[in-house]
Amino acid sequence: MPEKHQDLSSLCLDFANAVGEDPRRFQNYGDLLAWAAEAGVLNPLDRLHLQAVAGRQPEQAARVFTRALALREAVYTVFSAVAAGRPAPSEGLEQLNGVLAEALRHQRLEPAEEGFTWSWEGLGDALDSPLWPVARSAAELLTSDRLPRVRECDSPTCNWLFLDYSKNHSRRWCSMSSCGNRAKARRHYRRQKGEGVDSR
Repeated sequence: MPEKHQDLSSLCLDFANAVGEDPRRFQNYGDLLAWAAEAGVLNPLDRLHLQAVAGRQPEQAARVFTRALALREAVYTVFSAVAAGRPAPSEGLEQLNGVLAEALRHQRLEPAEEGFTWSWEGLGDALDSPLWPVARSAAELLTSDRLPRVRECDSPTCNWLFLDYSKNHSRRWCSMSSCGNRAKARRHYRRQKGEGVDSR
């Protein structure tokens, strides 16, 4: 059974980022399972089980992987539009709703230490089960008060999405230690060369 991601609202953004530009993309169904395990939505036993099922059903696994790429593109286009203040593309929403409909069929409520929690049921050999929490995460974020915090990295060489929790809501880069520092280095270089400094 998929485990609970530490932050359900950001899981869908992590998924979009995981298959972006090299070296951050995955290229086959096994890579999808590895991402799901690392993200905390698959436990090790379920990962091994689905890997074995994929070995027996390679064509089905390839189809699921194609769906995963389509879902990634849908998540990215929808949230990129949100970050830019544009209307979400209908094609992206349609793709997302298709996976979401399947995911919701497998959602169940179960008792927890304090009240109730969501769980997943009917996984079995469902090769597309790693996609269900992603679709649920996207739906949760799109309908939450955190939606205005969605940002797209301001670096011209990066398209990562993130949630801006800075005090003044002015975070521009996915990571200050990577894209932010590179932007500062470019500005410094241009100043040294006496060139105009861009806003990035």
